[in-house]
Amino acid sequence: MKFSGRHFPKNMILQAVRWYVSYPLSSRMIEEMFAERGITVDHTTINRWVIAYAPKREALHRKQKPAVKTSWRMDETYIKVKGRDCYLYRAVDKEGKTVDFLLTEKRDAKAAKAFFCKAFRQHGRPEKVCIDKSGSNTSALMSFNAKCKDTPPKSLFTKANI
Repeated sequence: MKFSGRHFPKNMILQAVRWYVSYPLSSRMIEEMFAERGITVDHTTINRWVIAYAPKREALHRKQKPAVKTSWRMDETYIKVKGRDCYLYRAVDKEGKTVDFLLTEKRDAKAAKAFFCKAFRQHGRPEKVCIDKSGSNTSALMSFNAKCKDTPPKSLFTKANI
């Protein structure tokens, strides 16, 4: 990450970005926190730092994140987000660590396929995925298996009653 040409030290910029991303603080609150420490910085500057550096920090974090195990449990659930109905797709590995998640408006094969595409792209294909009796999840996994039947299967998908 380049910090040359910035008017503030690197550690201060990264601290502001970390506070903004990690805690429920607005850029104005962070501005006030810096002001209490005798540092004058505008909230729009903090917002620009977040826009510029948060994606880079996330990419760095993803590279350092430990690999997930080869057996996943996947399920979706209905939740409300800001008063709107949504479906949360989530997979965990056999140690209970979150592999990936996706929030969608619909619960269908297209959404399940989007979730699996995202998870497989970031973590590779697991040896086994345990799912419930959801037809959309089964359909999405069957389409992935059909694509890979020409090559020796790296993955074996199973359907379990959870």
